[in-house]
Amino acid sequence: MKMKKYDAVIIGFGKGGKTLAGTLAANGKNVALIEKDADMYGGTCINVGCIPSKSFVTSAAFSAKLDSSFEEKAKLYRKAVEKKTRLTAALRDKNYHKVADLENADVYNGTASFLDSRHVAVALQDETLELEADQIFINTGARPFVPPIEGLSDSRRAYISETILSLEELPKRLVIIGGGYIGMEFASIYTNFGSKVTVIQDGEVFLPREDRDIADAVAESLKERGVRLLLSTKINSVRDEETETVVSVETPEGGEKISADAVLIATGRRPNVNDLNLDAAGVELTPRGAVKTDEFLETNVPGIYAMGDVVGGLQFTYISLDDFRIVKSQILGDKKRTIKNRGAVPYSVFLDPPFSRVGLSETEAAEQGYEYKIAKLPAAAIPKANVLGQKTGLLKAVIDTKTNEILGAHLFCAESHEMINLIKLAMDVHLPYTVLRDTIYTHPTMSEALNDLFNI
Repeated sequence: MKMKKYDAVIIGFGKGGKTLAGTLAANGKNVALIEKDADMYGGTCINVGCIPSKSFVTSAAFSAKLDSSFEEKAKLYRKAVEKKTRLTAALRDKNYHKVADLENADVYNGTASFLDSRHVAVALQDETLELEADQIFINTGARPFVPPIEGLSDSRRAYISETILSLEELPKRLVIIGGGYIGMEFASIYTNFGSKVTVIQDGEVFLPREDRDIADAVAESLKERGVRLLLSTKINSVRDEETETVVSVETPEGGEKISADAVLIATGRRPNVNDLNLDAAGVELTPRGAVKTDEFLETNVPGIYAMGDVVGGLQFTYISLDDFRIVKSQILGDKKRTIKNRGAVPYSVFLDPPFSRVGLSETEAAEQGYEYKIAKLPAAAIPKANVLGQKTGLLKAVIDTKTNEILGAHLFCAESHEMINLIKLAMDVHLPYTVLRDTIYTHPTMSEALNDLFNI
């Protein structure tokens, strides 16, 4: 086995890994970046996650505005697939060359596994290499979880979020297994394209992390657009027939068989650690199978770090990027940045309209003993929402009555994914809510709704 020595070995070409590779190389370090799948240069977000799905969101929103037949919308859907494919291919190539073209960085297309705490084997197509480094970084991401439902894993019409994005024929009937954020996003996409969408969730509470008024607003919006939500429903089996797939379920009302042209599995993700042979390096895992790290993202083995989804925390590409900042601070900086001081973390679910949140819900604020007050505003009261023709939604904020600081915000409205970042900034620098209330915003914009939301 040939051996090469580097200053750093990075396993996984995701956001954190590729950014770290470029930064270390720019600082004179010799870097090896390993990616087992040549179609994943750039990571999940660029290739099978955020970017392609948001491309679909944009195309689907356009489709929803058209008074067209299903056949006409199916043509738009095929164009959306083609557009997504071109976009991801261009971004993947750009990301590859950002690292591969660096003078002191090597990219290996192969499967990495630890030999010990300082050596990694890379199984390439024609040979296996041994790479040595004093610092090794794990950035292998996560993979979709497929539940053990009879017939599901063998169904030729069952897809995960990555593979359904390449399905060229628009399904007339789509069954989504899982009522979480990914499932809701795809439900919104496909109903906008004209598919008849059924979402099946085993839990009895829809979007359990959210306050009931917000969750109810989201559910009502989806139902009004034709999405069928089945809660407290057990799936007994998935069976392929000649022209369709039949999903047999047990609802609170009794047994039912649901016919589908496609089934999307949206039941969560699990850290990608199976190929790594972490035992050889002595790296510990959490009880949920993620790589265990400290607040600086170093594992129990000195010199081995982990970043991104494989750590098992919030699975967002911007968290992976912030993980890079933390690791960079440890290696090249002042060592002050940690996961404990990254501030409030916002997230957006790209429904139609999108739902965005940062900080505590009202329920969480009450459980944690805060004295608080609530600000609410219906989206229909916002002039720009009326201009956009997107009057559906509800805005809500939780405010600490002792400090006047914002504890959390929930924005279910058009352009909420942009607005939420203003609130995050205010929270991170501990501004009172009155600053957002009294700020001068351009008109007509969605952000000026903060004047009215916080006018309490």
